[in-house]
Amino acid sequence: VDVGDTGDDEQEDWDTDDEMEQEKEQDDSSVFCVSLDPATNSLAVTGGEDDKAYVWRVSDGEVLFECTGHKDSVTSVLFSHDSSLVATGDMSGLIKVWKVETKQEVWSFEVGDLEWLEWHPCAPVLLAGMADGNVWMWKIPGGHCKTLQGPGCQSTSGKVLPDGKRAVVGYEDGNVRLWDLKQGNATHVIKGYDGHQGALTCLACNKDGSLVLTGSVDGCAKLINTASGKVGCKFKSPTSQEDAEETNSVESVGFCNVLPLIAVAYLSGTLGIYDLSSQVLRHKCQHQAGIVHLQWEESSSVVSTCSLDGAVRLWDARSGTMVSEYRGHQAEILDFTLNREASMAVTASGDHQAKVFLLQRPDR
Repeated sequence: VDVGDTGDDEQEDWDTDDEMEQEKEQDDSSVFCVSLDPATNSLAVTGGEDDKAYVWRVSDGEVLFECTGHKDSVTSVLFSHDSSLVATGDMSGLIKVWKVETKQEVWSFEVGDLEWLEWHPCAPVLLAGMADGNVWMWKIPGGHCKTLQGPGCQSTSGKVLPDGKRAVVGYEDGNVRLWDLKQGNATHVIKGYDGHQGALTCLACNKDGSLVLTGSVDGCAKLINTASGKVGCKFKSPTSQEDAEETNSVESVGFCNVLPLIAVAYLSGTLGIYDLSSQVLRHKCQHQAGIVHLQWEESSSVVSTCSLDGAVRLWDARSGTMVSEYRGHQAEILDFTLNREASMAVTASGDHQAKVFLLQRPDR
């Protein structure tokens, strides 16, 4: 799916390779983010450097509607839990919400610099993390608002836990806060020795929300018990000490649903598979370039990664071997997502394209 602006309104056909080359000269907008609709997995939304987002059908690439009116690169796009709404956010802090059925904008709000967006898992409530550290929470489309007061430094990542009552938020100072959404207060603050020694980059929780995994630029991943706020263990980078510190930044983390395993992806290109109970490094899966994002399959022990070399790779976490590799992008992949059956990956890339890959595995 070509989401670049060709500057030619009449051109609606699929592009030939020659046309694609010409187009690249006209528009080299990166596609930054992608999300699939959770209800059917039949629609995707992508946001890019051209200040636009598109909602489109994954089966044939047809654009259903364009999310217009943004003032800067669109860096956050998300479907709500029931797929009825789409939220789009840009770097200037303009957030818009669209009703998928009518293709109309139903709500918008301008905040400071936006760091992340997250829908509530079971209600039309949108959360947004700010550069000033505050987290805003709105009921959509009514707009009723609540603020979770930050510590005065950037809120870098956030996630609502599966119970819908709590959220975990990571900050630039390495601290993690667990918030009670109803009361609007922090129930636990993980800081100092228990916190990270650098900004948080990513968060993930297990299926029941009892555990949270955090990743940071300090090269560590930490396991936090959400009930007690205690740090269970710390996973250090498996790369050698000679590597420059900044290349060891943790970029993505995730829990396996079917085995007690976690995955930690590093900017150095290492994917670490750890045993959750013993905290032992099981496998070290080496990539040719930095890893941007990882995602476990819903119901298997296969974990997928996308990286700066433009490839999507599937890894068997039991053996640590690569199952398959998918190429087709001419630049780094900046985001990707799998459908529920893990039969398809949708990617967003620096080559101004979003692509749909059909994932085939011998055991399917």
